[in-house]
Amino acid sequence: MWRRGRRQGAAAHDGAQAAAALTLHLQHGGALAPIQVADLPLSPGEVALADVTCSAARYYGTEVVYPRPTGYFENHPVFGQRWVPNRRLNARRGHAAEAAAAPQWRDHTPARLVLTSAGVRLRPVSSPDWLPFDHVLLTEVAMGHEDVVLKYTVCAPLHLAGPAVPWLGVAVEHLRQTMS
Repeated sequence: MWRRGRRQGAAAHDGAQAAAALTLHLQHGGALAPIQVADLPLSPGEVALADVTCSAARYYGTEVVYPRPTGYFENHPVFGQRWVPNRRLNARRGHAAEAAAAPQWRDHTPARLVLTSAGVRLRPVSSPDWLPFDHVLLTEVAMGHEDVVLKYTVCAPLHLAGPAVPWLGVAVEHLRQTMS
């Protein structure tokens, strides 16, 4: 139904219209049409339904890595030379490290996405491997204007953005409803 290679401006305008048209089509008993994807190995019975390029990100936190303490050596007249910590700078750098490790959208990257009957198959531009996100593990589809967030039971949420994503959100929600 949806293919890569559309111009950005035309695809952005068409994305919302395509999502609305797909919604009407599916409400009136229509189905998603299969497409051919040559470079993605599919499981038996699995059918490709869309092949698009979008932006992807994951939502997770990391372990806090505190920077080494800072300070300076002071020549004290009574105690001699001693290390004096810079408490303000250490506190500010510690708070910055905690904020950087807090849960947030990370790993923003362009990616190729193939929607199949079994799930979303994502291949980031920098990776030769396809990442599988199966529909049976999907718990929520949160759609925005040009983005969608897919929440799963076993992994961090997946954020997709781009012109074709409104259409994908409708298609994924439809597949999730038919699987339950």
